[in-house]
Amino acid sequence: MDPDKVRTMRNGVVLAVLALAGLVNGLATDALPVWRQLLYPALAVLVYLHGRHLPVRRGGLVVGAVAAIGVVIAVVRVWEGVGALASMGLFVVLPWLAGRFRRQQAELIEVGRERIVQLERAQELVAERARLRERARIAADMHDSLGHELALIALRAGALELTADTESTRQAAAGLRESAVTATDRLRRTVGVLREGAATLDPPDETVETLVARAAEAGLPVALTRTGDTTPLPPLLDRAVHRVVQEALTNAARHAPGAPVTVEIDISTDLLITVTNPTDQPTNNDGSGLAGLAERVRLLGGTLRSGVVDGRFTVTARLPREGEA
Repeated sequence: MDPDKVRTMRNGVVLAVLALAGLVNGLATDALPVWRQLLYPALAVLVYLHGRHLPVRRGGLVVGAVAAIGVVIAVVRVWEGVGALASMGLFVVLPWLAGRFRRQQAELIEVGRERIVQLERAQELVAERARLRERARIAADMHDSLGHELALIALRAGALELTADTESTRQAAAGLRESAVTATDRLRRTVGVLREGAATLDPPDETVETLVARAAEAGLPVALTRTGDTTPLPPLLDRAVHRVVQEALTNAARHAPGAPVTVEIDISTDLLITVTNPTDQPTNNDGSGLAGLAERVRLLGGTLRSGVVDGRFTVTARLPREGEA
């Protein structure tokens, strides 16, 4: 037989014995000896502990069956039966129900704690997935920027090989060209593994101005302001700016549709991107997109902050300009 069923049956027998003891102790109460008086609190404690720690299948039926004996006694001898039922109700049924309630309450608390742990683990997995996805995006951006530079190196080495005056110079240029080609091929293979199953979500050469213009055409009221140096940024920094603005606009369109959005890009000693929009939400909207974005900014040596400030949801990213290294 199943050990759990045996344990449950044993608990039911113990409950029946305790209930019967409470019923019998309520008989002939005209002159109670001291030991019978002490039996009442002892029964109450034992029955409470039984309900608190020992689960019983159909415990109500067990108690009801014992109570039926008290009803039979009440039919034969009214006052004796009423006293027995009162004794059982006060010192058996009520403590047992109290213990059963405490056990169910403890089980609910434990289930709630397990649920919280599961939700925290799920949130950690979502954030980790977002960080890994952002690392894959960064690797793809590195391929787009470094692949072009390696191709130029190979091209110039080929030109040097054709115009070299000496054989040693020609061989050195040929070796340089082969090394550049090999490095390009290895970079393509490595990034190709990271790109598998992940489609590019935005045009690779899209500027921030084009991104903002597309958002405005889609109906999002957005204004872009640039201040500071106008020198073109390195590719990785430029893509980071694009991703910050893109994710901030996505959050604004999702959580505050129709609210005006302000995009400010300040290029001075550091690169500062600030995107704000009015919001009624009192807490941050940190999702997987912002988690991945924070990972990209961190890998580039910068910081990312997001939250509600003075009724406006603000995303602020600060990146060092001496950046791509």
